[in-house]
Formats: sequence, structure tokens, C-alpha cells
Amino acid sequence: MPTNVYEPRPLAPGTLRVIPIGGLGEVGRNMTVYEIDGKLLIVDVGVLFPEEHQPGVDLILPDFTPIRHRLGDVVGIVLTHGHEDHIGAVPYLLKLRQDIPLIGSTLTLALIESKLKEHRIKPYTLNVKEGQIETLGPFELEFVAVNHSIPDALAVHIATSAGNVLHTGDFKMDQLPLDDRITDLRAFARLGERGVDLFLPDSTNADVPGFTPLEREIGPVLESVIAKAPRRVIVASFSSHVHRVQQVLDAAVANDRRVVLLGRSMVKNMGIAADLGYLKVPEGVLVDAKKAGDIPDDKIVYMSTGSQGEPMAVLSRMANLEHQIELGKGDTVILASSLIPGNENAVYRVIDGLTKLGANVVHKGNAKVHVSGHAAAGELLYCYNILRPKNVLPVHGEHRHLYANAKLAMASGIPEENIVLGQDGTVVDLKDGKAEVVGQLDIGYVYVDGSSVGEITDADLKDRRVLAEEGFISIFVAIDSQTGKVIVGPEIQARGFAEDDAIFDDIKPKILGALKDAAENGTRDTHAYSQVVRRTVGRWVGTKIRRRPMIVPVVIEA
Repeated sequence: MPTNVYEPRPLAPGTLRVIPIGGLGEVGRNMTVYEIDGKLLIVDVGVLFPEEHQPGVDLILPDFTPIRHRLGDVVGIVLTHGHEDHIGAVPYLLKLRQDIPLIGSTLTLALIESKLKEHRIKPYTLNVKEGQIETLGPFELEFVAVNHSIPDALAVHIATSAGNVLHTGDFKMDQLPLDDRITDLRAFARLGERGVDLFLPDSTNADVPGFTPLEREIGPVLESVIAKAPRRVIVASFSSHVHRVQQVLDAAVANDRRVVLLGRSMVKNMGIAADLGYLKVPEGVLVDAKKAGDIPDDKIVYMSTGSQGEPMAVLSRMANLEHQIELGKGDTVILASSLIPGNENAVYRVIDGLTKLGANVVHKGNAKVHVSGHAAAGELLYCYNILRPKNVLPVHGEHRHLYANAKLAMASGIPEENIVLGQDGTVVDLKDGKAEVVGQLDIGYVYVDGSSVGEITDADLKDRRVLAEEGFISIFVAIDSQTGKVIVGPEIQARGFAEDDAIFDDIKPKILGALKDAAENGTRDTHAYSQVVRRTVGRWVGTKIRRRPMIVPVVIEA
């Protein structure tokens, strides 16, 4: 959370204000707000997936606070592509105002419309494609084809009276993409000649030297691994990775195997992709999961979710023997994805669990079964040299990625003072070809926990971590309201302790003594007595057991 929070100055006429709400300092919940002449344009509204230190959280949303009172001024939401970290929070924003137009490509809109249907929201949409120009209020938008790990990704050029902005979304420069749709560098060059006043490039792989390997190199590896597999094959990937699923289908056909899609999101997304023609499904290769038991083990491939170690996804449940498919010796598991930062421990736990069951686990660390969807340093340098932007605001990445991207910009000749290293909530104003930081908003995490949205706080998560790591102690005491004398108790209940309950016999006299001293000093308030109990038990547990459990004293008057 930002520490140098300060209110931005009022927005001057003819100035473009840019506020990254999410995606700076994290890989996820991407959202950027543009404002000029009293109107707002939003690019992407994504989610962030929780890490281990956020127990019980399902999703993390962008903090809509800066625009919550301005939703009537929003002219549209541009969605660069269909990944969850760019579209996953759209339903939560549209619940605040349902008629905000959504602008995106065919596949992107199909994916978000399917998601919104579950939330009973029928959106207003504008389908766009590369080369198309649309005007929304004071914003002229031109869409540019970019290559990514999902089809139909678009960069967006935003022309305003204050200057021109190019927002890449996620992209790379695969020169031989599976769908023959390359990143349109000719359009980049044309926009560069026109003049890019502010460039917002994807930073995720800015610290990776060279160029992202070709997606086409993965297919032969998958085909070879499947050919050598003696029994069942399980391939885990993102549920929206159409290209990877296509390669698995093709590799299965080459090895005379059938494919079963596992996981609700995998089945839904691939159904959409197939219906729209983005996924080419060979005749007879797909089999319903209910009929998979009739197929020999050496003739089947399961395509599942769970490549990031998500506890409720298919692969994790297989590793924990909580799925109907029980893996064993001779089975092969392929993790066909890269690690999202923060998920490493969860993924390695799944790998360990699968290995313990006897499965052969193939992953990016021991075979070329995945390439990233994000531009590496060499590709970003090409962009800087083609575009020659006046100012740069690196986005989409943790802080080390943003810094690496900034260094690339400087190496290409962009002055350091024209590079803005921001964080979530950094307010940047663009005018007369100069980008300047003018404020820092207090942007927090908004947690989705079951049916509650935004009700869980960081303090609640701290309590959950304490309960999980340090245990819980409750102390019940009944006190005479007139004299302060203890009538019942102290009765102590503990959870999460290996020690016998008898260990707490030592602390009971100390609690009685502390309460007696408090009563003699005139204390008659139950809250004050509770604090006495809490402090006494806390000091004793910290010294004696070297733990810091959650302590809940219950003091009543009798």
C-alpha cells in the first residue's frame, strides 16, 4: 500500500490524467483510468489471485474508490484481451453501473459476456478489430493487433487534445504465431511517426534478456512427451490458453489419443473458442468426461485447469486424492504454463504431491512445454526504437519488472526524467508533451471472500494467519460486579497447541492475582478486566511457550 499518499491538484483544462488503479507492483488486477474534459475512459478491469498470506480469499479486485462517485462520467471500458487479470473484475464494476459500454475484440467480448451471464448482467458491447477507429467522448481510440497467449488481443492508441497514448495490454512479438496474427509493428511505426506522448508497455518479462521463444516450438515437444507416455497424460494450463489447448489436441491426434476437458472454466472457455472458430477441434478427438472410463489409459489425454496450484482446481485435487481420477505410476502430468509470481510454493507442492503418487511430472523447468505470452527485453527495445515515445509509464508487473522496463527505456535514449515509475494509485498528468506525477492515491486491496465483497480487511487476514500459525486461547471469567472478586474461572480453552491443557494451570493463579490487583485499584469495568486478562496471558504465553496466539478473554459480571 502506498506510503506517500497525497491528493492530486485539480485537473487543469486540456490535460490528460492517467491513474493506474491496479497492475503496478503486482501481476494482476490490471486497470487504468484516463480522464480529460470531465470524461473517464477505463482500460481493463482485472482480478488478482490471492497468495498464501491471504487465507480464505477467492479474488482480489481493484479499488474502485477513485471513480466510484464518477461512474456517470465513464464513456467506456476497453478490454485488451480475455485473461482474468484483465477482465475478471468487470462484473463487480458493472454492478455499480450496468450500462457502461464494453469495447473489445470478438473472443474477448464472448468470454466476458459468458462471465456476466453468471452475474445476471447483460452488457452493452462494441465489437472492434485491429485497424478500427472509434470515438468515445473526448477519446479517439485506434486498435492495434498484438500477439499474446490468447487470440484476439489488442493494444489501444488513445488520441486526446492533450496528447497521444499507446497502451499495449499484454503482448509479445512471436514472428510465427499459431494463428498467423503477429504484433502489428507497421501500425506501431505509423503511430510513432504521428507521435506517442505517453507509452504504457507490458513489463512482465522486461527482466528477461533476448526474445520470447516461438509458440510453434512447444507443439513438437508436447507431441514427443505424449508419444513416450505409457499410460494416461494430464496437461494443465490456463483455462483461456486457446493456443496451448490447440497444440494438445493436435498432439493427441498425432498419437491416436482422445482428449477430455476437465474443469468448468476450461470446458466453458474452449466451447466459446471452438464456436467462434479460434479453436480447431479435429473430428472425434474430444470425449465427454463421463465416457472417459471406456477409453484405455494409453489412448487418453486430460486437459485440465490447475497449473498455478490453485487449491480447488482439478490438478490440485488430483494431487490430494480428492478427484475421481486417481493418478499413479506410469501416468504423465505436463504443466504447460509459467509460474505467476507468488504461486511458486503452491505449484511445487502440487508437483511434489503428484511425484509422490508415482506420476512423471513434466514442467517448464525440465522440458520446453511452455513459452511466455509477454515480450522479453529485446522485444521491448524494438518497441522503444520504433515508437520513440516522449514519456514512458511501465505497467503490468511487480516492481522489479517495472524498474527493468524503465532501464530499457533509458538504454534506448529516453531521458530518465521522462520515465514515470509509479505504483497503484499514482496520478500522472500529461500536457504539452510532458508527463508529471501530481498525486498518489491511497489504493487498497478489495477482497472477495465467498459472497462478501470488500468486507474482509487486512486486519481480518492477519487474524486468520495468527489463528493458523499461532493458535487460539479463550479465557472465561465471571466477576462480582460489586467487589470485583472472581466467582467463576478462569476457565481456559486452547486450540492449535501441541502442549497438554495442564500447562495452563501455571497461568491461572497469575490471572487471579492480576484481577485482584485491578479490583483493589478500583477497576469495575468488564472491558478493563478483559484487557488485564489479555496482557497477563499474552506475556506468559510469549515467555513460556514462545507463541503469539489470538487471545480472547470473556469477562462477565455476576
